[in-house]
Amino acid sequence: MNLLAYFSNDEDKRARYIFNLIAPVYHLIDKGTYKDYLEMARIFNSNIPLKGKYVLDVGSGTGSWLAALNHYSLGKATGVDFSDKMLFEAQKNHPDLEFIKATGEDLSFFKDKSYDVVTATFVLHGMKSDKRKRVLNEMKRVAREFVVIHDFYGKTEWITRILESLEKSDYKNFKLNFSLEMQSLFSETEVIPAKNTGRALYIGKI
Repeated sequence: MNLLAYFSNDEDKRARYIFNLIAPVYHLIDKGTYKDYLEMARIFNSNIPLKGKYVLDVGSGTGSWLAALNHYSLGKATGVDFSDKMLFEAQKNHPDLEFIKATGEDLSFFKDKSYDVVTATFVLHGMKSDKRKRVLNEMKRVAREFVVIHDFYGKTEWITRILESLEKSDYKNFKLNFSLEMQSLFSETEVIPAKNTGRALYIGKI
């Protein structure tokens, strides 16, 4: 892989380089976060019962978030990611789930309102606001009922701040502005923070 891609001004090129680079060892991060994912999935299910729901996960990475949601007997579980190596890990780790190569800005593979819920976990904070809006509009188009974003909220731990700086993410502006960005696109929104974890579910109702 070309190291120069990390220094690119092209967000997609830079992100693809980073996630292809870390994909083979990302399972080590998954082990630390999966317990949190299960707890957030429990909160998700208590607010939006997931049994039988068709769920599309945008930026699915190694598939851990989708797998956590699938504990509640999804009717259909599909993940999309633009990283070939992340998709390889996802398919290897979760052969019972479906994974497809696509970007959040172009979900044209999927018809309008083809999934009950479209979700993303710790994806949108890495984008600038204009790109977040494009991705959210695509997610909204595909969703029948809800768009649910699992991402940063409130205080962020120091080690995470360092990692996000290295990734050149937009997490600071995300935390400041994302609730308003959701309100501009959805008639009904809700933010459900998790206690003492620096994360929340941002829910937009179709």
